[in-house]
Amino acid sequence: MTFDKSSENREKEAAAVQNDDRFNTSVLLPSKANSVTPLPDRQTTNAALDALLQASARPSPCNVFGSGPLLLSDIPSSIKNETDQGVIMGIDEAGRGPVLGPMTYAAAFWNPAAAKSVPAGFNDSKQLTPEKRAALFEEIKSSDCIGFALRVLHASEISRNMLRRVPYNLNAMSHDAAMQMIWAVLDAGVKINTCYIDTVGVAESYRKKLERVFEGHDIEFVVEKKADAKYAPCSAASVVAKEARDLLIANWKWTETVQYQPKDGRNFGSGYPSDPKAAKWLESNCNIDPPFGFPDFVRFSWGPAKAALQEDNDSGKNSKKNTNRSCPVIKWEADDEEDGIESGRKQSSLHSFMVAKKEQNPKKRGHLAELKSNKRLGIFQELGLSKVAVFVESV
Repeated sequence: MTFDKSSENREKEAAAVQNDDRFNTSVLLPSKANSVTPLPDRQTTNAALDALLQASARPSPCNVFGSGPLLLSDIPSSIKNETDQGVIMGIDEAGRGPVLGPMTYAAAFWNPAAAKSVPAGFNDSKQLTPEKRAALFEEIKSSDCIGFALRVLHASEISRNMLRRVPYNLNAMSHDAAMQMIWAVLDAGVKINTCYIDTVGVAESYRKKLERVFEGHDIEFVVEKKADAKYAPCSAASVVAKEARDLLIANWKWTETVQYQPKDGRNFGSGYPSDPKAAKWLESNCNIDPPFGFPDFVRFSWGPAKAALQEDNDSGKNSKKNTNRSCPVIKWEADDEEDGIESGRKQSSLHSFMVAKKEQNPKKRGHLAELKSNKRLGIFQELGLSKVAVFVESV
């Protein structure tokens, strides 16, 4: 087998752990060109988990752009030495339904020949007591025969994906997260024999999709409902996903301002829309800091979050009591341009913004000059944002 992680990177990461430096979680951000690579050893793997889950280190720029972190553990020696049969893998998620917090996807895999060394007692994480689940997670972290992957989809990533002009829905994100982890393991040189997945959507359609994507890798995909209660690798993945999400929420660091603390603190219950505590928390923290709506712990794309913002805006318009909390209504210049197109007015081209035009007759200044003379949006004035007059090239 071949592994992509260079010896230089391994040495740097190992040295950081030995010097008690916090693990640099930016290396966990996958790019379109490169998948993440396996961590060099279990000590570094656990340091990365602590930085991600205990220290709540969200690598930039995943809060505002691109994919969230994807952690691939070190590859156990019992797997490295397996060249023919391949590993068995399970994939499951946690936190699909809540309006608050991240969704986590996890994979667990091991050499079938080492199955006797795998901890007993795996089951659907929702069927385990918190104490049993935490104990199994610690066993997975310390195991010398279990490899695992963890993909974190923060609320901000889910929101911006679902609020695109053409929505990137949660099912598609779920499928892609699972495939990201499979590719990461394959790219690490690990052969996968069988992969058990707790289905998202129609099981048969999902299975066929996976077979198309991974054609030529000879992976048998078993996609079923409640797979986390039937197959040990899937159950182990369920434990990793659930424990990781619980730790992320328990150790959440608010990014809004240094001193920021939401009203009602962390008293949001399960975070599910049907939970009265979650509903009350949403109401209490709606538009506390206009125009941002909610802290980035909230999935803005969820119906209850949208409804809370709309209700707060309506109450602000109709009640003197709440006017200081009403949402700013923004009319985008692009909307004006579209209106102009419908009425037959000429739309300015992108090129016109880049190239200076010769002096024209004032009566024929064109649409660009008209745009420049338009009154600025009120939100810029409210926030005290000035126009850029000079561009300075940084050295």
